[in-house]
This record gives sequence, C-alpha cells and structure tokens, in this order.
Amino acid sequence: MEWKKLLNKERRRLSENPGDHRAEFERDWDRAIFSTPVKRLQDKTQVFPLDPNDAVRTRLTHSLEVSSVARGLGIAASQWLLATNQIDSGMGRSIEAIAATCGLVHDIGNPPFGHSGEDAIRHWFMTRFPEIKQPDGAIHDPLLEILGGNKQLVSDFRQFEGNAQAFRLLTKLQILADFYGLNLTYGTLSASCKYITASNALNEKDHTCCKPGFFASEADVVNDVREKTGTGVARNPITFLVEVADDAVYSVADIEDAVRKRILTWSDVSNYLEEAKDPAINAAIEGAERILKAGGESVPAGLPCDVYASAFRTASIRVVVQASVEVFKKNYDAIMSGTYRKELIDDSTAHVLVEQLKTIARTRAYATPPNLKLELMGRKVICDLMDLFWEGSQELPLDGAPKPKKFPGKAGALLSENYRRVFQHWVQEQKHLPEMYHRLLLVTDYVSGMTDTFATELHRDLMNG
Repeated sequence: MEWKKLLNKERRRLSENPGDHRAEFERDWDRAIFSTPVKRLQDKTQVFPLDPNDAVRTRLTHSLEVSSVARGLGIAASQWLLATNQIDSGMGRSIEAIAATCGLVHDIGNPPFGHSGEDAIRHWFMTRFPEIKQPDGAIHDPLLEILGGNKQLVSDFRQFEGNAQAFRLLTKLQILADFYGLNLTYGTLSASCKYITASNALNEKDHTCCKPGFFASEADVVNDVREKTGTGVARNPITFLVEVADDAVYSVADIEDAVRKRILTWSDVSNYLEEAKDPAINAAIEGAERILKAGGESVPAGLPCDVYASAFRTASIRVVVQASVEVFKKNYDAIMSGTYRKELIDDSTAHVLVEQLKTIARTRAYATPPNLKLELMGRKVICDLMDLFWEGSQELPLDGAPKPKKFPGKAGALLSENYRRVFQHWVQEQKHLPEMYHRLLLVTDYVSGMTDTFATELHRDLMNG
C-alpha cells in the first residue's frame, strides 16, 4: 500500500462544489455529522439502555469521543510519518480527517439496545428459520432454501454484524436524490472497513477476519473501494488507529458511567486495578492524581467518586494512545504490506490496563439486574417487530406504494418509505441476488435502524402495551 492511493479523494458519484473551502475528506466529516444515522445515535444504547441520567453515554456521545481520540491518533501518526518521509506535506491533514470521520460513524450500524440488539437479530434468524434434522440425518435449512442455496447470504443474516451494516448505511441506505449512501470518498470508505471478510469466511484466529466486514449486497462496492485505494484484501492503516480510539474510549468510559450510576465506587475500581501491579495501570492512576491535584501539592479531600473516575478516564486514554502509537511505528512496514493482522493495543504496553478495565465492566457493570431486564425486553421488542415486518415485506410490491388491504399489506405500509425505496431500487439493480434476500434486508435495515425509544414505543403501540 502507498499513501497517495490510500488517500483517494474520488467519490463513487462525482460531487462538485466550486469554491468550497473544505478539503474532500473534511467534507466527509460534515456529511456524516449532518446525516440521519448519526443523529439516531443520540437515542441508541451504549451500555445502559434507556438510561434517564443525561451524564451516562449514548452511542452518540461515545462516537463523538471516539472521533476526537481518533483525530488525535491521526495527528500523532501523521507527525511521525512526515518526519520519517513516509508522507508528503499536507497528507497529515487528510489522515486526521479520515480518522475523525471513521470514529464518528463506526457504530452507526448498531441496532437498538446495543450489542444485545445484534444478538437479538441473529437470534431471530436462527429461530424464525431453524435448521431441521431429517430422519435420515440430513439437515433441512429453510433459510438456505429461500435464498437459493447461497450460504453466504444465509450467513449475512445469521452472523448479522453492526460493522457490516454500517458500511451498508454509508454506501446504500442514506439516500437523498440517488442511491450512493453518503457518497463518501474512497479513502474514507476504505478506512471505515474494520473487518475485511465476508460473513461466510470468518476466521477467529485472524483478528481482521473474526467478524463480517460486509454483506453480499455490498461486495461490489467493497471490491471497487479496494481497487481504488490499493488495499487489496488488507486493512487500511488508518483503520488500526480508529480501532485503538474505540477500545481506549469504551474500556474506561464504561467504567466511568458505572461509577456515575453508582454501580461501582472509585475504590472498587482502583483496588481491582492496583492488584494487577502493571506499569501502565500505575501510570494511568498517577496521571489521574496529577489532574486532580490541579497544580497543588495533593489531591483535595472529599472529591466525589465520579470526579476520580473522570480524571482516570483522561489519564487512561492518554496512556493507551501513546503506547499504541509506538506499536504502529514498530509494525509500520507490516501494516503497509498487509501482513499485520492483530490489534495495536494487544501488542502494546497498555494491554493489561485495557483488559483489566474490560474485565471490571464485564463482571461488575454490564450484568446488573436492571440492565439484564432491559436487554431481555429489547430482544422481545426486536424479535416481535422482525416477525411483523417480515410478514409485511413479503407482500410489498416491487414498484409503487404498498397496498394496505390485508394485514401483510398494512404491515408493509408501516415500513420506512426510505428503506422501501432502497429495496425497490436494488431488487432491480442486483438481480443476481434472490428477491427474498432483498426482502430480508429490508426488514433488517428497518429494525436495526430504529432508536431505542422508537422501537420500544412502536412495539407498545402495535402489541397493545
């Protein structure tokens, strides 16, 4: 890979703005920040569904934080790349803008109710179309049957993934006057692909292929992006930086939110961390103390737990970012050749810090009874809505408006007009894919695009409370 090609400013559809003062990659950020999928993140779960506390993060606040840290990582990497003559003057600005945009949109494909929403969609496809063992031992798969025997199409749904849905939103679903999504630059689209494989070719031993990166419906776009940017089947180098930003932020921010909700105290967190006796953990704790001293001799007495947690969040992110940039430098040649297939954090001195934070969140914060109840409620909501709109999608005409005479037609009429237009367009344009595949995509697109509140209220209205 080489940077001149990676920083491809072209778009899938020509978009001219004479006299525009912005660089092309900065226009990508602006398109994203004003887009509907990003707006919806304000009412999508980060960790705690439907939380009444305004200080607890939603997907939007999380994504803005990731974008900020990703931009910083882009700056740090660009300074080193320029100093070592890896990039030309001016390229750093492009790298920063791409990283910031990818950080902003990295979660737009997540359904309502967080990662449990992804599980709910996968669960629906497993139970709505269950594999049946025949008396002779053969397996009958009704989903495989209606999708023409194509196993990749089946995997697109049974292995549903928010990252692949995000790429679909960016390139197909956000429509104005055409069907090119946000029509972002090739450079930004390339860096937005966190995973690089199709849903039926997963490899748990290869981090870049452990989850689906795209669905069959977007395979042609992926191939186009790869050719235009020269990545081939490897990750874009900027993707590694955005991934660090996401992990650095959520690993400690989830803890901060748990402290704000009084699920944890700062003493709980610090005592657990100090048991690890890890240099990066010590550096983060010492950094938090320096912040709290605010130039004085000691930390003021009686500070609330959430103040300690906020200072630690700042210090922790700094430690992770600095350690990860060093790994980026050390493995730069392998990253550019496409042979580095791990996470930067895993190879960094901050690895133990991040893993300890994730362990605290997993064992002490996520699995609280109120959270579990809301996640179970979310699965019920998603599965019921998928049932209803699958019935409606099967009767939806291939052109024109729905005909709400019978119950399937009435359900079809409630489907988003935007998504109906996308369905009717691509079912004609992608005739190599079965019609039923497009109908299932329509249902998945609509339900996964809902916010927590909209899904909950629609379910209540349709299911009589």
